[in-house]
Amino acid sequence: MKIIAVQYDILWQNPVGNRNKIEEILNDINIPADSLIVLPEMHDVGFCMDVHKTAQTNEKLSEVFLKELAQRYQSFVLAGVVSEVIDHRAANECVGFDKGGNEIVRYRKMHPFSLSNEKDSYIAGDTRKTFEYNDFKIASLICYDLRFPEVFRYSMKEGVQVFTVIANWPAKRRDHWLTLLKARAIENQAYVIGVNRCGSDPQLSYSGDTAIFGPTGECVAKLANEEKALVCDIENENQFKLRDAFPVLKDAVHLKI
Repeated sequence: MKIIAVQYDILWQNPVGNRNKIEEILNDINIPADSLIVLPEMHDVGFCMDVHKTAQTNEKLSEVFLKELAQRYQSFVLAGVVSEVIDHRAANECVGFDKGGNEIVRYRKMHPFSLSNEKDSYIAGDTRKTFEYNDFKIASLICYDLRFPEVFRYSMKEGVQVFTVIANWPAKRRDHWLTLLKARAIENQAYVIGVNRCGSDPQLSYSGDTAIFGPTGECVAKLANEEKALVCDIENENQFKLRDAFPVLKDAVHLKI
């Protein structure tokens, strides 16, 4: 499966400008049909706690844009969006659309980032979400979720082969980002696709480091601090062989779902 992980400097609270950036980056590469295109957390507004600046309206223009991308490239598009405001809070979500523009998955971030008081602005989710695409079972997670290995382990027990982690992960903790992505891949014998932003916002700087780690922890591909799409192929044949030869999943006898 072809992975297109798009990394860019998210313009602060500027959906139109960010959509233009995304289109410019995608226009510069060859995207075969049935690819998996992944954009960062809060892909068109940045990691902002003011839901009146980030939340979608009834028109859901952020999602209309994602649907159009999926249809244009005949691929699956997965990206971070902010829901509508309900009782003064919104939700930090990851939503995915297939090549027909149909919504296939919607995951709500289960672990709001306490250091930013995210829970005061965004409602926490309580349900893991998976979907199947191109013979892979995929789980979608968001940023701070990466620090909670139990979420990955439960999904791995259900047969997940690929984890996507979309993020606005700051440069000052970039070593944690890369180390945890690799650890989650090794622990679960899974591909872990970490899609971060680069550049800066009014509070923080970001180092990019969008990366894909394979089932044995190898770094399959990685970006530096640049606006660019990471393009990479992943396959599941060797992953199945690894799980049979080194049966971590079968040995997780104390894991109860």
